[in-house]
Amino acid sequence: MGDILITDDERDIRELISDILKDEGFSTRLAGTSEQCMAEIARDVPSLMILDIWLKDSRMDGIDILKHVKREHPEVPIIIISGHGNIEIAVAAIKQGAYDFIEKPFNIDQLLVVIRRAMEASELRRENAALKRGDHPPAEMMGESAVFRAFVGQLDKVVKSNARIMLTGQSGAGKETAARYIHANSTRADAPFVTVNSASIAPEHMEEVLFGRESPGRGVEKGLLEQANGGVVYFDEVADMPLGTQSKILRVLVDQSFQRVGGSDKVQVDLRVLSSTTRDLPALARDGLFRTELYHRLNVVPIEVPGLEERREDIPLLADHFLAELNRSQGLPLRTLAEDARAMLQTMLWPGNVRQLRNLMERVLILGEGSGEITARELPASEEAGPDEGRVVLSGGLATLPLREARELFEREYLLTQINRFGGNISRTASFVGMERSALHRKLKSLGVVTGAKGGTRGAWIEGPAE
Repeated sequence: MGDILITDDERDIRELISDILKDEGFSTRLAGTSEQCMAEIARDVPSLMILDIWLKDSRMDGIDILKHVKREHPEVPIIIISGHGNIEIAVAAIKQGAYDFIEKPFNIDQLLVVIRRAMEASELRRENAALKRGDHPPAEMMGESAVFRAFVGQLDKVVKSNARIMLTGQSGAGKETAARYIHANSTRADAPFVTVNSASIAPEHMEEVLFGRESPGRGVEKGLLEQANGGVVYFDEVADMPLGTQSKILRVLVDQSFQRVGGSDKVQVDLRVLSSTTRDLPALARDGLFRTELYHRLNVVPIEVPGLEERREDIPLLADHFLAELNRSQGLPLRTLAEDARAMLQTMLWPGNVRQLRNLMERVLILGEGSGEITARELPASEEAGPDEGRVVLSGGLATLPLREARELFEREYLLTQINRFGGNISRTASFVGMERSALHRKLKSLGVVTGAKGGTRGAWIEGPAE
C-alpha cells in the first residue's frame, strides 16, 4: 500500500500514528522537524503526508511545508493535524491545498477513513493524468522480413543510450510504436512516456500544455514536460509545432529547465526526447518554417520506419495479430485468413500502412458473413471487380494493347508483385507461381526484371526495356 510521511514534533504522536497505519498495511516514514520532513521529500516523494501545523525547533511550520509541497508536488494529498486548531487555521490549510484538517486529539477510525479517501482521490487523479497523456502499454513490434529485422536492429542500437531520435516515415507506418519500443527497452522504462500531439494542440494553448502554468486561484498545474520528468517525451508530428514554441523547446533541450506560464521559478527536468515526422524537415527549415538549430538537435540519430509495402512478407503475420487482438479487445468473431486472402493482402496498395491494415481487418470482422475463414472475396480489392466470378477487370491502357504486348506487361507486373511479396526470395516465388527456378530466371531476364538488394531491401525492379 501507499508510502505515508508523518511529520509531528511530538514523538509519541507520530509513532502512535505510524504503528496504527502499519497494522493497516501502509508503509510509513517519520519526521520530527521541518528539516527532516523536507529531506524525506527530497529523497522520495511520499504517496500521502500527515502534517502537524506547529513544529518546534523548525525553520518552517506546517503551512510553509504545505505551500512548498503543493507547488512542487501538487498530486500529493496532505492531511493537516493540530492540537491548537481553530476555524481560521483549518480554512487557511484547505485554501493552500490540504486534503483535510483534523484536530487533536483525533479519532483513529476517522483518520483512517480520511487517509483512504485521500489515497483513492490521488490514485484517480494519477489515472486521469495518465489517460490525458495517452499512456498505454507499448504496442507489439511484429515482423519477420529482412527489412523489419534491419529496422529493429537499428532501434536496438539506440535503446540504452540517451540520444535524441528522429523517426521518419509514412503516416500509419508505426512511428509511435517504434518510440514506445525504445522507451520500453531503455533504462527509463519504469518512468513516464508522454506523447505531445503537436498537430492536435491549438497554437495559443501549446505553451500551457507543454510547460504548465501557475495562478493564484488554481495553484500549480504541471505541463506535459514536467509530467515526463525522468522519462521520455515524444513529439509526434513535430513539424506542426508553432515557431514560437520551437524556440522555447530549443532552450529546454539546452538547459533541461523552463518556467511555467505565469510562474517565475525555474523547473528542472531530466528528459529523453524522441520525435517523429512525415514531412521533409530540412526543406521546411530552408523555407524558414522550422528552426534549423532545433532540427539538428532533434535529429541526432535519424531512423526511417519502413512502410508496409516495403515489408509485404509481414502482412499475413500482422493481419493474424490484428484479428486475434480485435477478438480479444472488442469481442469480434475469431476468424482466420484463407490462402487467397493472404495473397490478396500482400498484393494490395497500402498508403495508410499498418494502421490501414488494422482498420481493414476490423471492417471485415464487423461486416463479414459467418465465422469461417476470410476469403479474398471479402476484401475490398475483390469486391471492386464486380459480381461476375472469375473475371478480371482490365485497365483502359491494357485493354487497348495487342495480346502479346498485354501478356508481356501483365507477366512483368505480376512477377514483380510476387517477388516483392516474398521479399526477393526467388525460390518461394517460383514455388508459388508454379515454375521451375531456372525457368523463372529466364522469364525475368526476357522481361527486363532484375532482382537483388537495393537500398537495403531485397526485391525486383525494371532495368531497361524488355528484350
